[in-house]
Amino acid sequence: MSQLLVNEDIAKSLGLLPEEYQKIQDILGRIPTFTELSIYSVMWSEHCSYKNSITYLKKLPRKGKALLVEAGEENAGLVDIGDGWACAFKIESHNHPSAVEPFQGAATGVGGISRDIFTMGARPIASLNSLRFGELANKKTQHLLKGVVKGISHYGNCFGVPTVAGEVYFDDCYQVNPLVNAMSVGIVRVGETISATSEGAGNPIYIVGASTGKDGIHGATFASEDLGEDAEDKIPSVQVGDPFTEKLLLEATLEVIKTGAVVGMQDMGAAGITCSTNEMSAKGKHGMKIWLDKVPTRQRNMQPFEILLSESQERMLIVVQKGKEDLVEKVFEKWDLHCAIIGEVTEGNLVQYYMNDELVAEVPADTLVLGGGAPVYQRSTKKPAYHLERDKFDLDKIPFPNSYIDVAKELVQNPNIASKRFIYKQYDSMVGINNASTNRPSDAAVIRLKDSKKGLVMTVDCNSRYVYADAYKGGAIAVSEAARNIVCTGAKPVAITNCLNFGNPYDEEVYWNFVHALEGMGDACIQFETPVTGGNVSFYNQSPNRAVNPTPTIGMLGLIDNVDNMMTLDFKNEGDLIYLIGECKNDIASSEYLVHHHKIELSPAPHFELKEEAQIQDAVAQLISNKLILSAHDLSEGGLFIAVLESAMSRNFGFEITTCSSIRKDACLFGEGQSRVVVSIAVDTKENFENFLKINHIPNRFLGTVKGKNILIDAENFGTISEYKELYDTAIEKYFV
Repeated sequence: MSQLLVNEDIAKSLGLLPEEYQKIQDILGRIPTFTELSIYSVMWSEHCSYKNSITYLKKLPRKGKALLVEAGEENAGLVDIGDGWACAFKIESHNHPSAVEPFQGAATGVGGISRDIFTMGARPIASLNSLRFGELANKKTQHLLKGVVKGISHYGNCFGVPTVAGEVYFDDCYQVNPLVNAMSVGIVRVGETISATSEGAGNPIYIVGASTGKDGIHGATFASEDLGEDAEDKIPSVQVGDPFTEKLLLEATLEVIKTGAVVGMQDMGAAGITCSTNEMSAKGKHGMKIWLDKVPTRQRNMQPFEILLSESQERMLIVVQKGKEDLVEKVFEKWDLHCAIIGEVTEGNLVQYYMNDELVAEVPADTLVLGGGAPVYQRSTKKPAYHLERDKFDLDKIPFPNSYIDVAKELVQNPNIASKRFIYKQYDSMVGINNASTNRPSDAAVIRLKDSKKGLVMTVDCNSRYVYADAYKGGAIAVSEAARNIVCTGAKPVAITNCLNFGNPYDEEVYWNFVHALEGMGDACIQFETPVTGGNVSFYNQSPNRAVNPTPTIGMLGLIDNVDNMMTLDFKNEGDLIYLIGECKNDIASSEYLVHHHKIELSPAPHFELKEEAQIQDAVAQLISNKLILSAHDLSEGGLFIAVLESAMSRNFGFEITTCSSIRKDACLFGEGQSRVVVSIAVDTKENFENFLKINHIPNRFLGTVKGKNILIDAENFGTISEYKELYDTAIEKYFV
């Protein structure tokens, strides 16, 4: 084996710590070659090994009666949804690539997470996304937003899977480092999934799909470092996607599984061939012999490390039963895709890579992977210093606004609250014609399962300002709000996937927030019986000036027994009565109102108690089941006023409500205290509705009536519903005219 000289400086340039370089030498019993060092650098990167997070990830609840595989066992989570069907779902980040090349960064994020789903044998049926950008008035933000949205829509629309839900936030902390989290949901027959494993010495190993190029080399390492001023120079680390090839690969993959010839299969995502060969080998407790010169390439004379580390898209690694090669090759020939034997399964744990019959790397697979020999760290923590400033917040020192009407109009145009129409109208939400919520607005997306009354309900949620203010409480709120959105559609929460976006783990305050946010998430998951099926950790979301706000994005899956009974958020009839389920709180902490009207960035997280949240959600679920309400909409950004307004705007109804006289009027209207839902009821169900609340000791308040076309609050005319709808609908798109 030829030896290119390497040393500690080269190891450091590849992202390895001095102690990690020494550990590699101890494992191999010699100095590694440059190719071997490159293999360890990507496999031991944070993006692949979770070395700084796995200790705390393992503390999250990861077991449940509906789970068919535990977190981390496969490419995506898998839950039983009844009638012989299972749902595979997962969320992942593509933040750094999207920061330097927004179109391809976002597009390949969609492609990569979709492959995780269909590699398991599941057909993707829905996509979601969670996006974070800097201030919308900033030209760079507008450039990034347009590129990211165009990338998501291009890939998703061409691939033929509807984008059914998402969220978009704007905050200065994301100015340099936007967040692009993509989620995919698919369905598969129970027992018909394929595992990402390798076994059976002598079985051939195929690479299928697209050819291998130089795009994305060291992409995993790029995702595991801070974004600096040289970020634009990292564009070669951004992959290039082709959704049409992905569509062919989807159909070919699902077809080849039916041949019965496939032993194991894995998507080539982060670290490409390196990751798929070693992870499959480690899981199957076998080795591999790989001939890199047999890999179909786009460029001539690619070096071994380039072939190994390339993150070219639309590729899979498949282990096939020896003797059944013809079955596999015919399928991929039919779909006009590359299908080349590049190796074979071997006994033992060594993965050997050859180039033109020369051994260029030899590594023990189990030393490279999560749960094996990859390093595990627990970084030091320190309570954030900014908590001292946060704790100085005094509600009594906040002046009342001069005009509540002016505040209402400010908030309805706030990009974090206003309609995301400019974004979602670029997505195809109806391909497949199973989206039950496109024309029936609800707090979560609902996908009707074919030949069944059941529906899958899904959402993505996180308010990072709450997590920044109080990591434990903010983490718990992220899970709770997702569950609340699921419940408000009439569904039962089942499980979550998560995308944990944080700054540099070596920053003690960042790591403190990480640890406490996971504690809050875990407690909320236990409360709502929503185990964690898997997900993604994205550290190093940090510019030279600051880290992004801690953003543990929650993707939640729910199940509704009869889609025809789904609950929507829109008021139905003039004269219907409007109620608040939950308590009015004298609280404006961390609200959009406090931040944008009063310009106060630091304050505690809003009111939240986990047991109270569970009680409210259980009550709403029973009200829907008993058909006692006509609409349900949870309170989030913008508080009570925005929740009532959004319920009214859908059918152009006005409303007349009164505020709670026992608390501040601005807190009643614009505070974001949790565990509250606005509902509407028919007049003739008033007695039964109120009796239910009384018997079950559910806090509530009668707000008013669906009425006319005007908005009246405490008898003051705030204007017409059409006026607010115009402001709400055009607030974001006016920046792109």
